[in-house]
Amino acid sequence: MPTARDIMRPGAQWISQDQTVSEAARVMDELGVGSVVVADENERMVGIITDRDIVVKCVAQGLSPSATQAYDLCEATPRWVTDNADITEVLASMETHQIKRMPVIDRRKRMIGMISEADLARHLDERTLGQFVTAVYARA
Repeated sequence: MPTARDIMRPGAQWISQDQTVSEAARVMDELGVGSVVVADENERMVGIITDRDIVVKCVAQGLSPSATQAYDLCEATPRWVTDNADITEVLASMETHQIKRMPVIDRRKRMIGMISEADLARHLDERTLGQFVTAVYARA
């Protein structure tokens, strides 16, 4: 059974909680991704900022991306999986918490990659992928 390490996009990058939303957007553009992990001064995850967060929580609210800190757009406790978690464990966590992007950490607690919906689509059969999409996008 595939593990998180097998399906993740390696080399995920994080930004400091003190960096601006503009800087977060620049990092996403450079990496060609839709999200980036936000970390504190001890390199511990404090959240994830997505391209949608930037549009909905910053731009649409009339906030300045160059004056707003990335941390200000983060919500809730960040979730993650270890690199040796099997795909069933990854799916269960993403479905339970309705997460579309999951950071992957190694045994030293360092982020080494990110699992996105696209990564899952490459590794799941249609039925399992459909169940995941229904679970994550279902509204209460």
